[in-house]
Parts: sequence; C-alpha cells; structure tokens
Amino acid sequence: MPTVHHSIDHARFEITIGNAKAMLEYTRSDNLMTIHHTYVPIELRGQNIAGLLAKAVFDTARAEQLQVVPQCSYIASYAKRFPEAEALVLKD
Repeated sequence: MPTVHHSIDHARFEITIGNAKAMLEYTRSDNLMTIHHTYVPIELRGQNIAGLLAKAVFDTARAEQLQVVPQCSYIASYAKRFPEAEALVLKD
C-alpha cells in the first residue's frame, strides 16, 4: 500500500509512486481544516489513491480535534460514504 506523506509546510497530503505525485491541498485556521483540491495523475487513477489521501485527512482531523470543510467535491462525497468521516464535517 502506498504511503501518505503529510507535508505540513506545504499544507498538503501526498502520495508519490515513481515519478507521479497525487496530492490533497488544504488550509488550516483554528480548529478548521478546509480541503480545497484533490489531484491524482492519470497514471495513478483507479488505485484508490484519492481514498487513501482522504482517509489520511480525516484521521489527522480526528487526532487533532479539527472539523473539516470540504470544498473539494471528492472529499464531500467521501464523507457521505463514511459516517466516521461525516461526523467531522462542519455543519452549517
């Protein structure tokens, strides 16, 4: 299974396989983690790479007691599929 790297300095989670890099970008303010974008290059698609990035984000949010604001459509749909992730989404 690929390893997810949390690059705090760049505010993103990354998975690198060969020369291809998938990433999920976020900003953080107080107790909120806003997810802006998830990108998986063509050669890594269909391998659950975006799912691994999403799981890492929600695991981090849970561990750091953060709420998630999913501006990225993939993260919003991921949260709807997993109740433990949806519980961390900021409610309106």
